[in-house]
Amino acid sequence: MSDEVEAGFVRVRLDLSYDGSEFSGWAKQAGGRRTVQGEIEDALRTVTRSRETYELTVAGRTDAGVHARGQVAHVDLPREVWAEHHGKLLKRLAGRLSRDVRVWALREAPSGFNARFSAIWRRYAYRVTDNPGGVDPLLRGHVLWHDWPLDVDAMNEAARGLLGEHDFAAYCKKREGATTIRTLQELSLVRGDDGIVTATVRADAFCHNMVRSLIGALLFVGDGHRPPDWPAKVLAAGVRDSAVHVVRPHGLTLEEVGYPVDELLAARNKEARNRRSLPGAGCC
Repeated sequence: MSDEVEAGFVRVRLDLSYDGSEFSGWAKQAGGRRTVQGEIEDALRTVTRSRETYELTVAGRTDAGVHARGQVAHVDLPREVWAEHHGKLLKRLAGRLSRDVRVWALREAPSGFNARFSAIWRRYAYRVTDNPGGVDPLLRGHVLWHDWPLDVDAMNEAARGLLGEHDFAAYCKKREGATTIRTLQELSLVRGDDGIVTATVRADAFCHNMVRSLIGALLFVGDGHRPPDWPAKVLAAGVRDSAVHVVRPHGLTLEEVGYPVDELLAARNKEARNRRSLPGAGCC
């Protein structure tokens, strides 16, 4: 797969956010389900008066119900379409898109940019409250209620045992032909003045259900059902543990995607496409 843009086209970077509550995830699906990708592509086609649908590539596909504040995508548009519309495209998209999805910036991407393969990290936040009264009704679509008191210090102790490069098969939904080796760069939890516990989770990439499974394991530690060393033991076992629950999606938000300087984009794209193995792992 090449990152060269087809002759006569220009690659455009989109920075966007959405409330995932009413979407069946990011990716287009059969059967007419509402998705973020489908909605933005339809709006682009309409406001540029194009017959063709120009397909978006996204930094990280989000599941149904998951939100995004700092999502990034790219689209390749014919140069004449970009030249004609780019000055008014942002405002026209704002008028066309539903209020639960916004495009905040549109700009020509640097050479070698790929929203997915150029990314060097993705940062998510998961928000949960253990308030005995439940969740503030105004936040109910973005905060999980956990009906046991949480020990944040114990959760952070457990989180430290998960950092680094590992095979996260125990915390991922396996997909045929896809690796589950990831580098977890940050996993930390803070209780705010409002009582909401925010987990920050940053990695070079995530496999399916990884963040929500990690949070599920940490919640079991926080409420005293498991000791702080249990999540790391599950990780080392390398198989799904029935005690690790995938928490509900509405507490999860993609906050930010990180990219290298322009000169390193091409090298990052190549690196991201290489199939990963752990140091010392055999070939067979």
